[in-house]
Parts: sequence; structure tokens; C-alpha cells
Amino acid sequence: QVQLVESGGGLVQAGGSLRLSCAASGGTFSNYAMGWFRQAPGKERDFVAAISRITTYTYYADSVKGRFTLSRDNAKNTVYLQMNSLKPEDTAVYYCAARYWSLGEYEKPNQYAYWGLGTQVTVSS
Repeated sequence: QVQLVESGGGLVQAGGSLRLSCAASGGTFSNYAMGWFRQAPGKERDFVAAISRITTYTYYADSVKGRFTLSRDNAKNTVYLQMNSLKPEDTAVYYCAARYWSLGEYEKPNQYAYWGLGTQVTVSS
């Protein structure tokens, strides 16, 4: 059983930056591909970014490409989502997710078995 804890959310002005972290425990971290999703009030949970087990591949939603960078440190059991040039439309609860081994259909929330509780990101205009 993998436990995930997100941190780093907060309130930031448009154009600012935040770095989210997701700390994992309870499993062999390097066996899990990781993803970030976000959910705004009244909307579905949307894919943000995903990274393969050993950082070979990263994938991004078109809406964040060029602004967000996903990385992982397998020695620290942690993934990081660096978010730059934030926009008000980036406001949401951000969730970290894990799935064992593969990263097929990475944009689909139902492909991830483990989820954190989320961290709020609010971008003011």
C-alpha cells in the first residue's frame, strides 16, 4: 500500500511560481509511475503531468506545457511539480497519484491506484 502526501500549495499572484512536492511511502518508489491531476470546483479531475518510473519519460497537458516541469528523486521517494508563469485558470486542488510500473493511458485518473489528499493552489489575478 502506497501513501502519498502533497505539499507546497498556496496563494500566489498571476505570473508567480510554486513548487509542489509529493512524498511517497509504503512501497518501492522506483516501481511506480507518478502523475499529477487537478480539480477545480464543479469540474472533473484533469490530467496535469506524468512521469515514468526512472524519469525516462514525462508527459504534460497542453494547458501547462512549457510552464510546468515534473521531476522525481527516487532516492528521496518524492516527485516535484515546478509551476511557473501561473495563471488564474491554474487554480485548483492538485492531487498526486501513483500507479504500478507502466504509464499507459497516463492521462486517465482511473489508471492510478493510489492518491494523495490534495493541496490547494490559488492564483490571483
